Amino acid sequence: VQLQASGGGLVQPGGSLRLSCAASGFSLEHYAVGWFRQAPGKEREGVGCISSSDGPTLYAESVKGRFTVSRDNAKNTMYLQMNNLKPEDTAVYYCATDLFHSNCPGGVPDYWGQGTLVTVSS
Repeated sequence: VQLQASGGGLVQPGGSLRLSCAASGFSLEHYAVGWFRQAPGKEREGVGCISSSDGPTLYAESVKGRFTVSRDNAKNTMYLQMNNLKPEDTAVYYCATDLFHSNCPGGVPDYWGQGTLVTVSS
């Protein structure tokens, strides 16, 4: 079981970025999978979560209306589209799952990607 996050980089405030999370060893479509982030000096927090099939997609209040979680089952990949980025969005972003729950918010994740750094700065 492996999760590989990618797509981070440096972007100006107000800009957009799309992160990808490629899964191997299991099918993303059957489980709740989430995006998390950890800013320097802060605790890790949940950003968004996408359920299998008809379950809910959930977002942290701080990103609602700006971030969108989606999934391409054929590519076994999850995405985080981030628009109108703010300096406070600067963090290392991770994708993760507990490989148990099918609906969000899921449980405490056991499987984590390696993280990708997003820096929002002018």
